[in-house]
Order: sequence, then C-alpha cells, then structure tokens
Amino acid sequence: MTEELPKRRRGGARSRLELKKFVIKMYAIVDIASQQFKVEAGMDIFVNRLKAKNGESVEFDKVLLVQDGEAVKVGTPYVEGALVKATVLDDDAKAKKVLVFKKIRRKGFQTLNGHRQKLTKIHIDAIA
Repeated sequence: MTEELPKRRRGGARSRLELKKFVIKMYAIVDIASQQFKVEAGMDIFVNRLKAKNGESVEFDKVLLVQDGEAVKVGTPYVEGALVKATVLDDDAKAKKVLVFKKIRRKGFQTLNGHRQKLTKIHIDAIA
C-alpha cells in the first residue's frame, strides 16, 4: 500500500522525514518484443504481437532494471535471475487507426491509406 504525500507547508518544501514516509513500489524495466516497458505487478499493458494465446502465461527474462524499495539492480545488459511473469488477456487487440495521406500539389493526386497495428494485451502478475 502506498501513502499519499502530506500537503506542502507554507514555503512549499517538504521535509526529508515527510518524503521518507512515501513508499516506493517494486518495478522493473523489461525488454518485450524489442521495446522497453516500465512495469509493476498488477499492470495491464499493450505490447507488439506475441505468439501466446488467450489465458497463457508468459515469462520475460530480459529484465534491464529492478527496483524494490530502495534497492536497485541494474543489469549488464540484463539482471541475472530476474523474471517478469505475465498472463495474456487479449491476443487479438488492435491499436488506433493510423491514417497515411499523400498529396502532390496542383496535380490532382491524393491517396488515403490506413492501418491498425495488431497488439497483445498482457497482465503483469509478478516480478521475481
């Protein structure tokens, strides 16, 4: 559970004791399908298309950084023994439509193309 930061004093600054009470969640920076994501347990994120089906659990071992409270582990390039476990929620999600419009002035040439990127929605179960 996280505590909210107390309201600022008249001068606007917070004392160090007030800032120490703020709890830092555990998070990791993980490489999924050649993209880096900052993830926490319980998050739902959209990633580029994975081969896993709905309901399957997937594990990502390309973890670049893990922070647990004040302890930070940085990998070279990956943290040894670190693992992010996730479950596939939707393997057929699509991003918003991207429109590509081309025009050549004074020639009467116009084309409008569009596409929707296919994505996979995953739920982060745990960071180990």
